[in-house]
Amino acid sequence: MDGIKDIIRLVKGNRQALAGWIVLLVWILLAVLVPLFWPWSYSEQNVKLCNQAVSMEHLFGTDKFGRDIFARVWYGAGISLLVGTVSALINGSVGVLYGSLAGYAGGYADIVLMRIADLITSIPSMLYVILITLAAGAGVGSIILGLCVAGWVDTSRIVRGEIRRLKETDFAAAARMEGIPCIRILWRHLLPNAAGPIVVNMIFLIPQAVFTEAFLSFLGVGLKPPAASLGTIIQEARSQMILYPNQMICPLIVLCVMLLALNTIGTAAEEQMRRGKSE
Repeated sequence: MDGIKDIIRLVKGNRQALAGWIVLLVWILLAVLVPLFWPWSYSEQNVKLCNQAVSMEHLFGTDKFGRDIFARVWYGAGISLLVGTVSALINGSVGVLYGSLAGYAGGYADIVLMRIADLITSIPSMLYVILITLAAGAGVGSIILGLCVAGWVDTSRIVRGEIRRLKETDFAAAARMEGIPCIRILWRHLLPNAAGPIVVNMIFLIPQAVFTEAFLSFLGVGLKPPAASLGTIIQEARSQMILYPNQMICPLIVLCVMLLALNTIGTAAEEQMRRGKSE
């Protein structure tokens, strides 16, 4: 459990990481609370309110259909957060299971499992998302499925390397000599000591998934109306960006803030893991 303790110490002692967590928590609260309590709907159209500028009534202005951009942006932020979090959890879980089995088994089983992973990653992950959304229809479920086809491979490689290193340690050898089952050794002794790199990798999986979804939605392959993510909102504002730049700038800022906060947290945690290993 030393990896998790190192991350907790990092949050307490690193101002950059603490600032990242504060910004991220505020971002999440807005993504959850604004769609529930904001007086304007994210989908209600009103021709009388088309293309209004930023004001106290409409904090981000309105779009070409008279929809409140503030409500749409934070509704879309919630969708982006859902896609990023769920895909990261699935990819992390599959990667931990696959990598731990390959790393602990070793030999031919390790070679076969990792060659299968190499075969899966030989096709760009974005292509999986595009093909699945075209076949199954654009939606949150199909995007998450596409992100999870190959998104677990990097995690599995990290876990495999950690398990291969840890299984040669004295405490792992002592556990095997006591006749402890392999599954118990993995679950109770090896994986807890590999928790740090696993957590760091899963932190980076979230912004990666959010950016992929936003990019695909911007290209028109992601979510379709009336659903809205940050990518679809940015894509819809593209035709208006010269006359009404606020329609694109506001969702871009919200997206960038989330990505920067998550990457700041992940980078700080990664640096703490490296310092812990060097010590």
